[in-house]
Amino acid sequence: MRMTQLAILTIATTVLAEPALAISRYNSTALTCDQARQRVINEGAVILRYPSTRVQGMTLYDRYVTRSAMCSPHEYAERAYVPTRDTDRCPVLNCQPYDPEPRRFGKPIVRF
Repeated sequence: MRMTQLAILTIATTVLAEPALAISRYNSTALTCDQARQRVINEGAVILRYPSTRVQGMTLYDRYVTRSAMCSPHEYAERAYVPTRDTDRCPVLNCQPYDPEPRRFGKPIVRF
């Protein structure tokens, strides 16, 4: 009985952790702005990496999404910019913490 419970727990943990491993990672400076945006649109969410402009040798990265529904319940999608091969400011969306203001209903909606 104990071995069966351990097997079920192991399988459940693996299945629940699998979506976190499936996200694609791209170097944004190797893509054009249109290519980077199209990858986000096609996959729903991706991780884009790019070199820091402030600290030499440091790589920055974040998760970029197509809409707020791809974020955690306490987050919403907000406009952000990443450097790409053809521009320093390619518009994308990334998840930001949501702190509702008094008398305001719902999360802000930002279109990709």
